[in-house]
Amino acid sequence: MSQSARSTVLLIIIGTILWVATGIVALAANAEAKIIWTCLAGAVLGLVGIRYTLRRARRLGL
Repeated sequence: MSQSARSTVLLIIIGTILWVATGIVALAANAEAKIIWTCLAGAVLGLVGIRYTLRRARRLGL
């Protein structure tokens, strides 16, 4: 995998971790459901982004 693909995956992983951490804090603070669902959606989309980026890098031979 190229350096560009690795840095992209790393960036997506960091963002996903931040969404999960924010969701945990929101749950602990009894936040509104809208905020918790937003954090969940961000984390799920981050996981989709990681999978997509890895598959694309493999397919392109990067």
